[in-house]
Amino acid sequence: MATYEAIQEYVKRKYNVSIKSCWIAHMKEVCGLDVKMSPKRYDENKRTNPCPDSKKYMIEDAFRHFGMIG
Repeated sequence: MATYEAIQEYVKRKYNVSIKSCWIAHMKEVCGLDVKMSPKRYDENKRTNPCPDSKKYMIEDAFRHFGMIG
């Protein structure tokens, strides 16, 4: 499984867009991948910074690139 840093670098290189790690975590949940609870997260059932719709396809592309989803 790719690191958050590797995913961020891939998206930056391919799309020239910087993405937040919380967006990656949100998309991992959406795609059914294992996510560890961040110590900075106050409520496990609520996200303060969900991934914007305009960035979702970029992160999913990175997941496919690294073989995390089909």
